[in-house]
Amino acid sequence: MRNPLVWLLWAASAAVLALSMRNPLYLTLIVLATWLVYLGVAPDTPMAGGWRALLRLGLIIWLITIPFGALMNHTGEIVLLSLPENWPLIGGPVTLEAVLGGAASGYALWTLLFIFAAFNLATDASQLMRMAPAFLYQAGVVATIALTFVPQMLQSAREIREAQRIRGHHFRNWRDSLPLAMPLLTTAFEHAVQLAESMESRGLSGELTDLGPGRTRLLRGSLALGLLLLMAGLVLRITWIQAAGDGILLAGVLLMAGVFWQLGRHSRRTRYGLQIWGPGDGAVALGSVVALAAGVLAARSNPALVSYAPHVDGVLIPPFSPTLGLAVALLAVPGVVSLVQDRPPSVKGEDGRPVSSDTLP
Repeated sequence: MRNPLVWLLWAASAAVLALSMRNPLYLTLIVLATWLVYLGVAPDTPMAGGWRALLRLGLIIWLITIPFGALMNHTGEIVLLSLPENWPLIGGPVTLEAVLGGAASGYALWTLLFIFAAFNLATDASQLMRMAPAFLYQAGVVATIALTFVPQMLQSAREIREAQRIRGHHFRNWRDSLPLAMPLLTTAFEHAVQLAESMESRGLSGELTDLGPGRTRLLRGSLALGLLLLMAGLVLRITWIQAAGDGILLAGVLLMAGVFWQLGRHSRRTRYGLQIWGPGDGAVALGSVVALAAGVLAARSNPALVSYAPHVDGVLIPPFSPTLGLAVALLAVPGVVSLVQDRPPSVKGEDGRPVSSDTLP
C-alpha cells in the first residue's frame, strides 16, 4: 500500500475522530489502531527513532495538561483537596471530575500527535507534494520541509548526544546542554544551506505562464477578497446572523475556487508517473470512510456518547457503544494490510509443504 491519497484519507478520518471525540474509550481504540499502523510502517523508515522521541515529548505535554485542567476548573462534587480562595486563578477546590476532564483533553491531543507521526512515517513527503495543485507547488515545498524538519532535528540531536557521550560529556541538567545546542544549531544551518542549494540547482521556481501584469493583479486582488469574505462570513456566523454568514462564506469559497482554477490553467507541471492503486488501498479507503461516517453520525445524533465532561454532567465512567467501537476499530485496516503485504512469501517443497528458510541452500 503505497498510494499517498489513501494515507491522506486515513489520517484525515482519524484526526477528525480524535478532534470530535473526548470519550477516552474511543480514543483508546484510535490509539490502538494507530499503534498497529505504526508497527506496520515504522520498521521500513530510518526516521522512526525521531518520531518516538516526539511521542515521548507529547506524553510529557499530556501529563502537564492534567494539573493545568485540575487547577483551572473548580467544578465537580468529589473534592480531592482545597487551595486558598485568595490565590488567583488556581484558588479553590481541586475535584476528581476536573482531573479526569483534563486527562481526557490531553489524551485527545496526544492521540492526534500519534496519528500525525504514523502518517508521516507511512508517506513520502515528495509524493504528497506532487498531489498539490501545480500553482501551489511552492507552498507544497514549504510544507514538505516543515513536515520533515522535526524528525530530522530529533535525529541530529540524538546523534550529537551520542557523540558527546563518547567524548566523555555527561548530561546532568540543562546547564550541560551547551555542547548539544551549538552543534545542533550548526547542523541545522548546514542542512538549510544544502537544501537551498539543491532546490536552486533543480530549478524549483514553478513560474506561472501566460499571465500579464494586469491579470496577475486581478487574481491577487480576487484572492484577497475571497479571504476577506471568508473572515467576514465566520464573524457574522458566530456573532450575528448565521444565514448571512453562511452566504458570505459560500461566496468566498466560490471566489477562491475560481481563482485557484485560473491559476491551475496557467501553471505547467511535468508528471513522470501516476500513483498506483494497490490491492489493499480499497480496503483502507473503505474502512476510513466507514469509521469517519460512523463517528460523525454518532456525534450529531448522540453527542453524549462521544463526549466526556465529568465536571459538567458528573458521570465518571464514559458510555460505550460496541457498534461505534467496531466502526472506529476499522482505522486499524492499514496496519493489517501493511503487515500482511510485508510478510515474506513462504517457500514450498516438492511435497507442497512449507520449507523453513534455515533449510534452504
